[in-house]
Amino acid sequence: MASSMSAERPTLEDVAAYAGVSRSTASRALNEESYVSPRAREAVLAAARDLGYSPNQAARSLVTKRTGAVALILSEPESKVLNDPYFLMVMREAFRALADGGAQMLVMFVDNRDDIPRTTRFLEGGHVDGALVFAPHAGDPLPTALKLLRVPVVFGGRPGTASRGLYTVDYDNVGGAHLAATHLIQRHRRNIVTVCGPQDHPAAQDRLLGWQKALAEHGMPIDDRAESGDFTQTGGEAAMTRLLERHPDLDAVFAASDPMAAGVLQALRAHGLRVPDDVAVVGFDDNPSIVHTLKPPLTSVHQEPAAQVRHMITILQCLIAGDAPTPKRQVLPVSLAIRDST
Repeated sequence: MASSMSAERPTLEDVAAYAGVSRSTASRALNEESYVSPRAREAVLAAARDLGYSPNQAARSLVTKRTGAVALILSEPESKVLNDPYFLMVMREAFRALADGGAQMLVMFVDNRDDIPRTTRFLEGGHVDGALVFAPHAGDPLPTALKLLRVPVVFGGRPGTASRGLYTVDYDNVGGAHLAATHLIQRHRRNIVTVCGPQDHPAAQDRLLGWQKALAEHGMPIDDRAESGDFTQTGGEAAMTRLLERHPDLDAVFAASDPMAAGVLQALRAHGLRVPDDVAVVGFDDNPSIVHTLKPPLTSVHQEPAAQVRHMITILQCLIAGDAPTPKRQVLPVSLAIRDST
């Protein structure tokens, strides 16, 4: 029978006939529904393997209203995303986790406001079952636009605007920065500066706040000791250079991202300062592609993109199934990975 059907794509009816069951029984077995005996299910699955049968996804979508696809939306310029180790880790982990669950991942970049109508039209068009979104900048209209859609959406990190009522999975950025600054204080550093991220970014705001809280608790000065970078190595080096001009006697630096910490180390070397003998340095992210390659290896606040993505996907799956998980905002813990830079 298999050879007679080899010229055409096998159908559900072919699988049912090959397994010796009804079409409805074959359908229930392939869709992992109840009320199918183990013997019938095994026969149907064996028939599907023998015949090379795969379900017609378009036809299944008409019945289940599911596409089997999830959009990963990054509200950043494509060039920045592809050069940012954090976003690369997010994309890799999202792809793996969705693939393990049998879903396809579609990556969408929202470079500017003009891309938002195109993005919302695509999502409303029924092409995906839901979306994982990273929209971290203040004033970004994307979260508000997505909030109005019927498509389930989960945000990675606190959105820059319109966060109320949204499902989010964030890190404890305030706690992580507090942990980093406290570690430097415990290392007997007394003139601690920070290279912070862009202040239109909620994570950067939170990390600056955590650094400020730790220093204030110990009666240490914070005025004029923060300089903004842009989460890049170049930005970190430039910010560190400006801080050295104002505070040549500084003895510790908290950098709000590992790429910026790499720039900090470059600037310190250029000024003839040794790490950690003269200046101790702590980063944030604990990105394995960076922290172990720096000299000395970088002490960094550890966060786990894989855990964040898995939590986001779990919430999204619940929303797709019609459930409403609580709480809407989840904050994941962080820790400090101590290495030779402190």
